[in-house]
Amino acid sequence: MIDIFDKIRENRGPLGQHAKESHGYFTFPKLEGDISNKMMFRGKENLVWSINNYLGLANHPEVRKIDAEASLKWGMGTPMGARMMSGQSSYHEQLEKELSDLMQKEDSFLLNFGYQGCMSAIEALVDRRDVIVYDSESHACMVDGVRLHQGKRFVYAHNDMKSFVKMLDMAEKRCAETGGGILVVTEGVFGMAGDQGKLKEIVAFKKKYKFRLFVDDAHGFGTMGEQGRGAGDVQGVQDQIDVYFGTFAKAMASIGAFVSGDEDIIEFLRYNMRSQTFAKSLPMPIVIGALKRLDMMRTMPEFKENLWKIATALQSGLKEAGFDLGVTNSAVTPVYLKGTLGEATNITLDLRENYNIFTSIVVYPVVPKEVIMLRLIPTAVHTLEDVAYTIKSFKKVKEKLEKGEYQADSIVSWS
Repeated sequence: MIDIFDKIRENRGPLGQHAKESHGYFTFPKLEGDISNKMMFRGKENLVWSINNYLGLANHPEVRKIDAEASLKWGMGTPMGARMMSGQSSYHEQLEKELSDLMQKEDSFLLNFGYQGCMSAIEALVDRRDVIVYDSESHACMVDGVRLHQGKRFVYAHNDMKSFVKMLDMAEKRCAETGGGILVVTEGVFGMAGDQGKLKEIVAFKKKYKFRLFVDDAHGFGTMGEQGRGAGDVQGVQDQIDVYFGTFAKAMASIGAFVSGDEDIIEFLRYNMRSQTFAKSLPMPIVIGALKRLDMMRTMPEFKENLWKIATALQSGLKEAGFDLGVTNSAVTPVYLKGTLGEATNITLDLRENYNIFTSIVVYPVVPKEVIMLRLIPTAVHTLEDVAYTIKSFKKVKEKLEKGEYQADSIVSWS
């Protein structure tokens, strides 16, 4: 028998194995100062493309004022307890009503956290007789929800409709044996590659296979569609999404999440999601702050317009400069380069130390080996000058990479 701690010490995981070299710089970096297009990193001001503050609300004076006033009035302890027992308030109910109206759904249920809520909602919707069919590029919170499912699950190749139908056929056969049903799980906008889930194509198969559709639209909510209604609205199939999941952690720059759908289904989730039944209610300052953010998102279109002005300029400029942005059709802007892990760390060092640009770097196992992804998140508070400088800097970095100036066999020391 092995000591489980010995096992952990011998296998630190695909990312954890580099913890000593990367911690504090490439991983777990500290960005300081007001959340904006420019922040402090290790004592130097950096142009930041790594924060999901899509609409620029995180440091908006009206938002900060409401947050401060709500904190002063209620503190972080109110309401105390889980909502089912003692943590309910009229403000929680008001937020759910306003979310339902925006999403054009009968009801909504407020959730404590995005990851926890998404995972728990998927698990609650199915029993051991049911089958889940899900996209291979689904976010980790969705995959973990699928893992909690005690029945069968089938994964289809990312946005591949032939693979999707094949998995539906297998799911249908399984359900004929068990007497269960099918839940299809996908994303509105995939957060790494930035491409939208093929919702319009997926719902075309609902009549034949009689499945229900769960969509995690974390990156679409607030950034796409009328009043920020998301990817389903853009694709004209909002009414075909049976359970819509959105988070406050992206466009609304806060904490919390929600699910929207038919009243009886949301009521079922309200009484059967273990992560909410056995967890403390969202504190009042977060709920009041979310109401303010939601109102600004709906009534002040200039935030989304500014986001897309920047996103369009950034993406078109990068493409004109010869960069590979993959298949993104959202604000998420991935830049793909060819290189090793060592080269990736050298690029990151160069960008942060010499060009004062802070952007997330993604390597294997998230992307294939020999691929480097620089993932940029444009926001409404970025400027066209930020875009021009970034494109100019990226061109220089790409030239260095092609000349072999970043070559390294391992993670480069940053200390």
